[in-house]
Amino acid sequence: MVQNYNSTAVNDTFRKNEYHMDIRFEHDLRTREFFIAVMEELETARLNMIPAGFSNNVIWNIIHCMVTLEGLTYGLSGLDQYFPKGTILQFKHGTKPERDLSASEITDFKNQLTSQSQRLQEDYTAGKFEHFKEHTTSTGYLLRNIDDALSLVNIHEGIHLGYILALKKATSLDS
Repeated sequence: MVQNYNSTAVNDTFRKNEYHMDIRFEHDLRTREFFIAVMEELETARLNMIPAGFSNNVIWNIIHCMVTLEGLTYGLSGLDQYFPKGTILQFKHGTKPERDLSASEITDFKNQLTSQSQRLQEDYTAGKFEHFKEHTTSTGYLLRNIDDALSLVNIHEGIHLGYILALKKATSLDS
């Protein structure tokens, strides 16, 4: 017997079961802690380096994750995003690095990584994402509601974590 997916029932379960709700935010924070560690480990030149065979760099991947989180959550809910439009346009899906970022710019983004995730959790808990607009991503993921978006944010950041590890290794070979 095939069961139909009932997103309302699944999402009610997430909201009622605090462990499941929190684990999504815990996973996001853990990924972002890893991003911070990489930003602190690598010098500015390596964060900006695009090794042979790659089309972007470590810092672009990190900021792209931050911009994507805002678009998939706040943007699809009709809420104001915290990043300026110029930043969103520079790091959204389909872009690549236009220029090297300065150490100061990198530090500014690093300082927002965990607070962005914490703000998202606070806004989720406060019920701010009630007007989510259903959306199918370029890779075919159907996002019916904020809970679907939160799950995809973690998948997306995990994919980019893999790219970052590959770029980190490649930049050590090229330096």
